[in-house]
Amino acid sequence: MVLVDAQGLSCPEPVMLAKKAAKDNPNQDIQVLVDNATARDNITRMARSIKRSVSVQEENGVYTLILSQA
Repeated sequence: MVLVDAQGLSCPEPVMLAKKAAKDNPNQDIQVLVDNATARDNITRMARSIKRSVSVQEENGVYTLILSQA
């Protein structure tokens, strides 16, 4: 699993980092860490647009998104 730690970053940077990780690692799950709801929502939309399924968990204000092969 590939980790993208985008905490503290503002959109569109977290989306761009997650998209690049998905493109560079097409057969692996991508774990993305963000600390704001806007980035969470934008990454979720981006992942679905590139045919990845998304699961989201939140703990102490940090969202963990797992982008899996659909």
